[in-house]
Amino acid sequence: MNEQIIDAHIHLDMYKERELQQILQQVESTKLDAMIAVSYHFASCQVNYALAKQSKVVKPAFGFHPEQDLPIETELAELIQFIEMHHKEAVAIGEVGLPYYKRQNKPNLDLNPYIELLEVFIKLAKRFGLPISLHAVYEDADIVCDLLEKHSIQKAHFHWFKGGKRTIERMVANGYLISITPDIYYEQEIQDLVYMYPLTHLMMETDGPWPFEGPFAGKMTHPKMIHQTAHKIAHLKEQSLKDIYKQIYTTTSQFFSL
Repeated sequence: MNEQIIDAHIHLDMYKERELQQILQQVESTKLDAMIAVSYHFASCQVNYALAKQSKVVKPAFGFHPEQDLPIETELAELIQFIEMHHKEAVAIGEVGLPYYKRQNKPNLDLNPYIELLEVFIKLAKRFGLPISLHAVYEDADIVCDLLEKHSIQKAHFHWFKGGKRTIERMVANGYLISITPDIYYEQEIQDLVYMYPLTHLMMETDGPWPFEGPFAGKMTHPKMIHQTAHKIAHLKEQSLKDIYKQIYTTTSQFFSL
């Protein structure tokens, strides 16, 4: 059985150097073919670009994470210029989206500038023919779907997605992909999502170094956890583990043009 995996969403630049080297040195034993190294801001893009030059399994995505203050004008200009220069080395625009969790702490936060910024990245994805990796959960996902439909974007990936039934149905109808994290082991919400979402539109990720609970409590988030995620998906989907590995690997490879 082919058990090769791809981590569809990981923040490699946020790991401690020792942890990063451990992940890279264990690529073969982990059966890890690729890691989509999403970026947090301009400096993060530069680090991921450099990491991709050092290791062929690192596939960079360039973007600006929405759960932070908006970039100043000069940083955004530098980031856009960087993407224009290096889009051929990128496998996606990401991580981009809307600040759902930031608004839980700051309910009066003006969302409009974040929507405008996201639209800038959506236009870049369309211009360069790149897929887009999104941070958009619950009601924010509907706003993002509106923007994707407005710009006729088909290759969209909602990472670690959470949302309501109507939003899920809309995303499935549009052919958008989602990725599942190790929290499938202990979050009923994620298990329900896996029941509802077609296997052909699922990927797997760690979102490392973000830590997990349950059987992963106290452990460094490592791409090898994806194997356990695959087992859980097979159980929930009532399909063979072989079929889960094969389908998700194929889906992820095709989506990111690996």
